[in-house]
Amino acid sequence: MNFNRAEFILSAVEPSKFLRDGLPQIAFAGRSNVGKSSVINRVLGRKNFAHVGATPGKTTQVNYFKIDGRAYLVDLPGYGYAKVSKAERARWGALMERYFAEGLITLGVQIVDARHKPTADDLTMVQWFYDSGCPVLIVANKLDKLKKSEIGPNLQCIRDLLCPDGQAEVIPFSAEKGTGKDDLIRSIEQALS
Repeated sequence: MNFNRAEFILSAVEPSKFLRDGLPQIAFAGRSNVGKSSVINRVLGRKNFAHVGATPGKTTQVNYFKIDGRAYLVDLPGYGYAKVSKAERARWGALMERYFAEGLITLGVQIVDARHKPTADDLTMVQWFYDSGCPVLIVANKLDKLKKSEIGPNLQCIRDLLCPDGQAEVIPFSAEKGTGKDDLIRSIEQALS
């Protein structure tokens, strides 16, 4: 699959707009400040394809990008960002619940910050992926911000908390440096084959 051949299709602000055309859907989720848009841009080989905001919480819809005419990369709203209203957070939550409930996800990609222990929100999100029955990849982003001595223990903490039974692959990643890009693409292609 040529990840450089990507086109924006639509932003779904309500469940009736979700795409249901049978193409595989690779859903990317993560905290608002985890660098989700940067990871997507790195995978697609583009600078500003998925919008990178100066402040977290810019993705408020379910955004669909068609990859090589063969699958959708789905950018889900970021979670855990406090500087939005309770009503807006509730709307995002309801939109996400409906998306997960519809069984549209072919592969879940959970992005976490490699520098920190996964949050309660990260645990909830990865459980939503597991409950949907789709395969899951955990992308530990911001690897470049760690000392070499911190990498192993931090990745083990992520494995222990988010995939204790080995049900997901953890991919060390740096959107800044490109580390892990080839591994992530290879794992996505394997999951779709």
